Amino acid sequence: MRPHGKGQVEQGAAASPPGPLSIKDGEGEEVWGARVSLLGFAGTPVPRSLFPFLAASGSEQAEKLLTERRRKSLFIIPEDFASFMLELFGEEGHAWLDRLPAILAACEERWNVTIGAPVGNLSFNYVAPAVLADGTEVIVKTGLTDEFPSQPEALRHFDGRGMVQLLAYDVLDAAMLLERLKPGTSLRTVENDGLAIAAAVDVMRKLWHPLPQKHYPFPTVCDWGKGFARLRKLYHGGTGPFSPAMFDKAEQLYAELSASMAEPVLLHGDLHQDNILSAEREPWLAVDPKGVIGEPVFETGALLRNFSPDILSIPDPKALMARRIDQLSAALGFDRERIYSWGFSQAVLSVVWSVEDTGKLENEGLYFVELLDAIKV
Repeated sequence: MRPHGKGQVEQGAAASPPGPLSIKDGEGEEVWGARVSLLGFAGTPVPRSLFPFLAASGSEQAEKLLTERRRKSLFIIPEDFASFMLELFGEEGHAWLDRLPAILAACEERWNVTIGAPVGNLSFNYVAPAVLADGTEVIVKTGLTDEFPSQPEALRHFDGRGMVQLLAYDVLDAAMLLERLKPGTSLRTVENDGLAIAAAVDVMRKLWHPLPQKHYPFPTVCDWGKGFARLRKLYHGGTGPFSPAMFDKAEQLYAELSASMAEPVLLHGDLHQDNILSAEREPWLAVDPKGVIGEPVFETGALLRNFSPDILSIPDPKALMARRIDQLSAALGFDRERIYSWGFSQAVLSVVWSVEDTGKLENEGLYFVELLDAIKV
């Protein structure tokens, strides 16, 4: 279990990029050129960018749960999301996409909710706003990644402290019902970087609590570090897109830090600015926890590799990175060099994961590797 890519703002608004329209009827046959309406939005044409599928195209077990009204419901599956899942998971992804309408229909029936159009920045999971029978706004999330069941267990541990609240979880469908955060804007939108880092620090403090003696077997920071060895194996002992010196530095730092950790806690694991959203019961709350066991200072790494603000437009991005390290050290009492070392080694590991997941080199991730490598602490 590890973070995938850059993460996603799970509670944002739906987007409508251009693309073709495909509709499946109750027998799974495609009907082209039809104009359809979304469940809960009668009379509103579906944007041509999206793939709506009839709920009846899923499994027989889920189909039996549906009322006649919901059997005729449509769910929106964006084309780029479907393409991404097929590219990443192949036949397994194809089978899951075929089941997805039935999974969503079962969620509607199980939790008595009406699911709307998905958020506009789907990546590794399907996330959509929904409304309970009493009018309460919630979020439905399901997926095919190894976030399930680790993420629901992490949410249970955090229990709403600094974190979005888990309301319900179905193991068989790997589906979660979550508190909806409103207004739900990303911490990325805060232009003053010092204020943004201060808000992230406040969230971190609320998250870190000792694990009970008996707990879900979450992965550890050491488990995540095995990615370095996997990349060497992938490139037959080489370092792939990295210079040997840069990769060796990150690998050695990660190993040394892992062997000298302070008392471990359950960490979010991917607490960058886009995974911290504005809320009502707290100013800011975290979403999309990965759930990894490690020392608290590990958590600061994700904040150092994020385009918030647009670092490319800043005359001296190295100065911004150094200032973030100074602020995190002062606010949390962590050693500056340890913050830097975790940040640099994690930046390299993040690119390793991208290569593993997609077979492609993520230039944005490599930019942060080179930026952090140039900083002297």
